[in-house]
Amino acid sequence: MKRNAIAFWGAALLFLAAVMLSTELVANEYWFFAGYVILQFVVLSVAWSILGGYAGYVNFGTSAFFGVGVYTAVFLFKAAGAPLVVQIAVAAAVGALLGFAVGLLTLRMQGIFFSIATIALTIVIETTVTNWRSLGGAAGIQLQRPPVTAPFHSYVQMLVFVQAVLVVLGVAIARYIQNSWIGRGLQALRDDELAAECAGVPTLRLKMVACVISGALMCAAGAPAAMYLQYADPASAFNLNYSVSVLAMALIGGTAHWIGPVIGAILLGVTQQVLAVTISSEVNVLVLGVMLVLFVVAAPEGIIGLFLKRRRAEGKA
Repeated sequence: MKRNAIAFWGAALLFLAAVMLSTELVANEYWFFAGYVILQFVVLSVAWSILGGYAGYVNFGTSAFFGVGVYTAVFLFKAAGAPLVVQIAVAAAVGALLGFAVGLLTLRMQGIFFSIATIALTIVIETTVTNWRSLGGAAGIQLQRPPVTAPFHSYVQMLVFVQAVLVVLGVAIARYIQNSWIGRGLQALRDDELAAECAGVPTLRLKMVACVISGALMCAAGAPAAMYLQYADPASAFNLNYSVSVLAMALIGGTAHWIGPVIGAILLGVTQQVLAVTISSEVNVLVLGVMLVLFVVAAPEGIIGLFLKRRRAEGKA
């Protein structure tokens, strides 16, 4: 376990160093715009898997938490000129509180009822923000980026590095949960919640923990998006495409292991960016749907599930 931890943190540091080095070596700004989107989806997919994968509660509220993160950052910047680090930290705290509140209201529901409740959450929050005139209302609000700080040459480069740090933080948390008693408890309630309760597993408490952590990470991932676009409006911030895309990425990668959502987000994120440049961004939804159907039918446990199944077969041979 200790050796695995050293390898993980070594790889994480190499990843951050590579992202930092790319800001010096890569001149084409498009790579940073595309890289930001892909890293953002990695964080969201990992965050989704904590509740949707480990606990088995299919959550369609990703866009609600993402949008709350966006507008928390907008409010702090407009009201107090808060720096990006403060925006992300406060957004994470707001996401944790929202996750706790949502958990109290919805986690006693199961199956499709829970999923419908999370969709309703998105609609309620989007409607509230749409009627909040001081934040631009339905028309949205423009933002002026502050000066970039060294050693970055552009604000987007800095945002990419910030999102890379969030990736490391999110993956580290998901990895810890999977290997801890929390992960084992969540897996037990996913397999059979009633049996887990009878065995003494604190199922409601574990679901609340998963919902709080997942919400905090999703809001933190959404906070830098306002500065990335220099604009925020309810229709884009609370777009249900975030919920569908993140769910698809996690399922395609596989939720049996923390690395599954990372693989799925990178695979689908890169595919979407390539299609947006070569064909049209409108094709992304079609490709997303086709890939999701194929994996649900042919590989319900995702890419990581196929890999683990092959390893088990080789071990028996």
